[in-house]
Amino acid sequence: MRRWILFMTVLGVLVVGAFAARYAWRYLVGPATVFKEESRILLVPTGAGFEEVVDSLLSLGALRHERAFRWLCERKRFGQRIHPGRYRIRRGMGMNAMVDMLRSGEQEPVRVTFNNISRLPELAERLAEKLEPDAASFRRAFEDPTVQAELGLDARTMIGLFIPDTYEFWWNTSPEGFIARMAREHRNFWHDERRAQAKNLGLDPMRVTTLASIVQAETTRMDDAPRIAGVYLNRLRIGMPLQADPTLKFALGLDTVQRILARDKEVDSPYNTYRYTGLPPGPINMPERRFIDAVLSAEKHDYLYFCARADLSGWSEFARTYDQHLVNARKYQRALDARGIRR
Repeated sequence: MRRWILFMTVLGVLVVGAFAARYAWRYLVGPATVFKEESRILLVPTGAGFEEVVDSLLSLGALRHERAFRWLCERKRFGQRIHPGRYRIRRGMGMNAMVDMLRSGEQEPVRVTFNNISRLPELAERLAEKLEPDAASFRRAFEDPTVQAELGLDARTMIGLFIPDTYEFWWNTSPEGFIARMAREHRNFWHDERRAQAKNLGLDPMRVTTLASIVQAETTRMDDAPRIAGVYLNRLRIGMPLQADPTLKFALGLDTVQRILARDKEVDSPYNTYRYTGLPPGPINMPERRFIDAVLSAEKHDYLYFCARADLSGWSEFARTYDQHLVNARKYQRALDARGIRR
């Protein structure tokens, strides 16, 4: 009789243990998600609490059993400290693995690409599309005189800090953190060799960046870029005005127009390089690495003029004399007239 009671007791324990193990596997180790996609993204905002995380997981379809999740979080002490970030929840992910990921803050980085930017508000908008802070927060940080001064910059040169590329950031990166990262990238880019190249041209890194921004605005043809840079360096060397249409467009806020008119050249602006000699006070856009390197490796020649080709191919015609330049310029102007491009 005692053996029978012992047998039944052991059997009962085993049965209960089996059910407990099945429950543990099903709700704690087994798949916790109910969505059909390969994965979904959980965004945990800065300052979010435990209940907000639970609500977000439920709305994503990432919690099959809320009570089990709460029980497990209590055992693992998740909820006392929430790590903000961007987390990828994969289909079939177990609840235990999910809690471990959130508890340790193992978020997935965000790839951020920026280029073709003329002004810092554009960069702020681009970043706000990918990262947690809004555009206004980024813009305030970019325009903060104290931040600029700490970097040795000002309102006109701040844009030169940012080198277009694709970078990885944590989703909850602050504007200050973003600027600090870009300052490191800028220092890494302007290593000793590039600084020496700039010095050989009689320029510093920011003035090279300013010239590169003009060259980038002038052409999309990289074969032409070092030659155009050489034209501008020749003009700087002899004290001739740069007469760069892109700087005038920048001053007028007419970045997209294809034709500069005579009256445009009368505007009183330090960016009017028809009126003032030397480089403008800062970059007119955010030049890519390749255009900065095009300036650093500028072609040595005796050209003083260039203009777009009449076939509107994007290539440029170069001239040593003003008379030859006028011939080239008239061909281009006639091509614009033939296409009805007046402005």
